[in-house]
Amino acid sequence: MKAMILAAGRGERMRPLTDHTPKPLLKVGSKCLIEYHLNNLAAAGFKEVVINVAWLGQQVINLIGSGENYHLKITYSDEGDNALETAGGIIKALPLLGDEPFLVINGDVWSDYPLKKLNHFPLKDKAHLVLVDNPPHNPQGDFSIKKNRLIIGETEKMTFSGIGVYSVDFFKPYLSTSLDNKKLPLAPMIRDHIKNNEISAEVYAGKWLDIGTEERLLALSEYLSNKSFF
Repeated sequence: MKAMILAAGRGERMRPLTDHTPKPLLKVGSKCLIEYHLNNLAAAGFKEVVINVAWLGQQVINLIGSGENYHLKITYSDEGDNALETAGGIIKALPLLGDEPFLVINGDVWSDYPLKKLNHFPLKDKAHLVLVDNPPHNPQGDFSIKKNRLIIGETEKMTFSGIGVYSVDFFKPYLSTSLDNKKLPLAPMIRDHIKNNEISAEVYAGKWLDIGTEERLLALSEYLSNKSFF
């Protein structure tokens, strides 16, 4: 199974840190944010990773390179100066991801979720998403879960972790709208498939952080200062 790291965001809420450094390359301890993902993926048995880049993306390419130092084969999907949002970025990268289900991880989250569990995941639906408890900055949550199915509105909502497995079929209905490399968000597509009961889900109770602000970056740094990961 291939994996994709979403690393094309501008990181507006992290400015001025991201004015000259792309968010995936912000340091936490001795590593950049994206390096935690790369080390975790390699430890989980993944071999091939696609990274999408946009803002200052060449810096990511220059640092990570072919992936040899991480025991991975890495290819890049360059979105130029204008990031295509989550779904638009994934659709642009589909030729690099192939025809089989693939893992996608938001580049601006950190978690100790065991990614090995999702390697070769036997996907029977259009997608499988990992949900977590609602953090303070997202108290209302995103989606609900019932008997391992993703649903809308029937029970208390939880937060989408940014970790999920997708089939190519998940994106096929939207390919005609993405031919011009348009910006396309992922949430509306998820809701469309929920209506057809096409997404499975699980809840992860371990450590998860959305690194969307400088304060949360510092919180992760403090957490990891007493830990040893990858």
